[in-house]
Amino acid sequence: MRINSRILAGLLMLLVGGMANLAMAQPITVTDDVGTHTFEHIPKRVAVLDWNLIEQVIELGVTPLTATDVKSYGQWVVKPALPKAVHDVGTRGEPNLEKIAALKPDVILITQSQKPLMARLKQIAPVLYYDNFSPEVNSAKVAIDNFKRIAHLLGKEDVAQDKLTAMNAHFVMLKQKIAQHFKGQPPKVLPMRLADTTSAYIYTKNSMSNYVLEQLGLQPALALAPGKWNIVQKPIEDLQHIQQGYVLYILPFNQEKQLQKSFLWQAMPFVRKHHVNAVRSVWSYGGAMSLQYMADAYTDSLLEMPVE
Repeated sequence: MRINSRILAGLLMLLVGGMANLAMAQPITVTDDVGTHTFEHIPKRVAVLDWNLIEQVIELGVTPLTATDVKSYGQWVVKPALPKAVHDVGTRGEPNLEKIAALKPDVILITQSQKPLMARLKQIAPVLYYDNFSPEVNSAKVAIDNFKRIAHLLGKEDVAQDKLTAMNAHFVMLKQKIAQHFKGQPPKVLPMRLADTTSAYIYTKNSMSNYVLEQLGLQPALALAPGKWNIVQKPIEDLQHIQQGYVLYILPFNQEKQLQKSFLWQAMPFVRKHHVNAVRSVWSYGGAMSLQYMADAYTDSLLEMPVE
């Protein structure tokens, strides 16, 4: 007996859908930085209250219910873009609990910024807490680990693994492009964020930025011991010791024109050699995929500069 191809395709779709629904109905056990938690099923309605976790969820192909500091996210994080369906629930430090409760989330994901609110948030839905960016840990590796843990929570382990595998391959490709551009002798590089025209935030040993440099086959032009939030503020004049290195300053920086006119800035060795360039906005405190966005942005900026 022949079976119509459309009927067969429909039966297969029902089978696959049934298996997916069965998987979602199974209890799951997950871990965060507080302990172990069990959910009756994979959460569908996920409220997220900090930028790095928002990024992680979106990269897994899930639209979060909520986002915080939405306007600033578009300026500082940029990628991945926030889906239009996301609800703005205020700031990271003071999210609107009434709005969150009205959305009836299955789970709420938070970081240090919302930790003081944990007890109140638990009255709305189960809360998972993910720490990061302390001097004692490698921030990039923690971001990757959190990506995997959130993927398990959302039933997206395959998505996470595929993205991480592709990211590592991408690092190799970018490393080769940089080595070729600099004729096999890549320079030391200093990525930084400018505080104003007289001081800068320099990334320290355990930062996501330094991890990216390692993946690109680069060394930091200033090697600094781990610091709070993986940065140390330094006066611009301290950068005069960078004689051969290349400097990358990450946007946005609203005093860029004033900086370029500054006599102090113009006196820097890397400025006189044209070994300095802006980097498009990338988030240095993001999720796992921010590592790839940072690597792309650093590479593009370096390849725009001349080689001695």
